[in-house]
Amino acid sequence: MYRGASGIFLDTLTGGETVRAFLPLELPPDPPLEWTPKRQKHLEGALLACGRLDGVSALLPDPERFLYAYVRREAVLSSQIEGTQSSLSDLLLFELEEAPGVPFEDVVEVSNYVSALEHGLARMGHQESGLPLSNRLIREVHGRLLSRGRGADKQPGEFRRSQNWIGGTRPGNARFVPPPPHLVADGMAALERFLHNPDIPALVKAGLAHVQFETIHPFLDGNGRTGRLLIALILQQEGVLRQPLLYLSLYLKEHRNEYYRLLDVVRQEGDWEAWLDFFLDGVIQTADGAVDTAHRLLDLFDRDEKRLAESGRAAGSAQRAFAVLRRRPLVTIDGLVKDTGMTFPTASRAIEALKQRDIVRELTGKRRNRVFAYDGYLSILNESGRT
Repeated sequence: MYRGASGIFLDTLTGGETVRAFLPLELPPDPPLEWTPKRQKHLEGALLACGRLDGVSALLPDPERFLYAYVRREAVLSSQIEGTQSSLSDLLLFELEEAPGVPFEDVVEVSNYVSALEHGLARMGHQESGLPLSNRLIREVHGRLLSRGRGADKQPGEFRRSQNWIGGTRPGNARFVPPPPHLVADGMAALERFLHNPDIPALVKAGLAHVQFETIHPFLDGNGRTGRLLIALILQQEGVLRQPLLYLSLYLKEHRNEYYRLLDVVRQEGDWEAWLDFFLDGVIQTADGAVDTAHRLLDLFDRDEKRLAESGRAAGSAQRAFAVLRRRPLVTIDGLVKDTGMTFPTASRAIEALKQRDIVRELTGKRRNRVFAYDGYLSILNESGRT
């Protein structure tokens, strides 16, 4: 629907030049979203896809196993949109503190994303010290995101106090100039009120809020990653999924040009419906992809567990090591000893049994401090994430 611009342009002085900054109108859109039967069916299809994902997560013996690596895959993808080169294996190696040669700044950025997401979800879910989804929580998440590495000098956890811009070398030749800094707090306060509007369906709320956040661009750095995190936090707040398994970074990465085009369409023409259709497509594709990934992992675990049952005397210790690898697909012998209580020789024999069946592969080529990867698990995640 054409509504005209979804905000107003303001002349503002920055860097010695006058530029036109864009201040978005408050949500929800006015006039209201156009709910044709086709769009309503589209929304219902997206909710059904989320329901299928919720159902398959319930089949997992321990959803935390899947969640551990899946969250890290999302961190890699979201950070790659911002130009990092780290892979999922790089991140897992970094977390084992066994990452020589890994681009340090890149992998720190990805690790920060994991920390930010886990912090946000934990804060929302904690009964005693929990927070509702709010600007305070968004700032905390942003603080974690920029706590180390690139961006650590860009006011982590604080709304910006200077003008930023998107594209170009300065505000005067930028593709888009967000609101002036003195209007950021008011814009984010209005967005926070929208996040708690009980009359807006959860998926619609997530889609609209993401665009509004990207348009306000409230931080000096890290807005893209925080905006993608916001989607996951909204879906968690609204109870769409029992486990936080829906992340749109791969979809947005694959459709980057259309994503940016539709952000501009919303701002210039007020066509929220075009954006929402795109967003719901992303929810469906992403949820279906996650369901497929979960099923493939369950099949892999089942096949490999049956193979290990034939390991003779080493079967018991190998299965204990295998249980650790299903939760975290990169391990060291010392890590296995710590996690399982096995002795070092027993853990070594367990890993050898896994190696003999081509379940794990040694990564470092060293004789000491070796790292072992559950190749099948990583292959499925890398293939579904195209990382």
